[in-house]
Amino acid sequence: MYPEDDLLPLSALQHLLFCERQCALIHVERLWSENRYTAEGRIMHERVHMTDRESRGKIRIEYGVPLRSLGLGLVGQADVVEFHKIEGLKGQSQLWQPFPVEYKRGKAKKENWDRVQLCAQAICLEEMLGIVIPGGALFYGKTRRRQDVAIDQALRAETIDAARRLHALVSSNRTPDPVYAAKCESCSFIGLCLPKTMGSQKSALDYLQKIVKET
Repeated sequence: MYPEDDLLPLSALQHLLFCERQCALIHVERLWSENRYTAEGRIMHERVHMTDRESRGKIRIEYGVPLRSLGLGLVGQADVVEFHKIEGLKGQSQLWQPFPVEYKRGKAKKENWDRVQLCAQAICLEEMLGIVIPGGALFYGKTRRRQDVAIDQALRAETIDAARRLHALVSSNRTPDPVYAAKCESCSFIGLCLPKTMGSQKSALDYLQKIVKET
């Protein structure tokens, strides 16, 4: 269990899985850089969180739900938590099953980045409410489609491991060296990170020598 003072942002899990260097730039060096993609994502989340609670038949919907897990050492917000009414036996009180829904601006990914973030939200809710959450969903703004996600043991294990790695990275107080990949082109930090010129395969001396030759 982590103490309150050591809790890290739940959103940092996706930063970690996308790129450990990006995660360290944000959560160790306290830097931030925005581009069109991050701005669109931020605006989408802000709009969702501004929505009032609502009810649709047997579903009660809450927006911007605070989350915390001392087991994972994470704190954050769920974009949406749907509470699905479960009919109990006669004479018993009604039960409401939480179903977290995370909003993303783009489209579904083959990597588990978004699913891990959703799973962490489910684990937070489980710890807070003392229940089991078997599933949730991801809503993608680009495709306007909703993807159901099973919160199974494999995803839970990956999420727990990601939270452990996140705490280890932040505790190390060290930013990993850049390694260029195709995904760098969409990253808002590319101008600060300089993965092509400062990557592990190129030294600063090589870069300076290249500049001298070109001039």
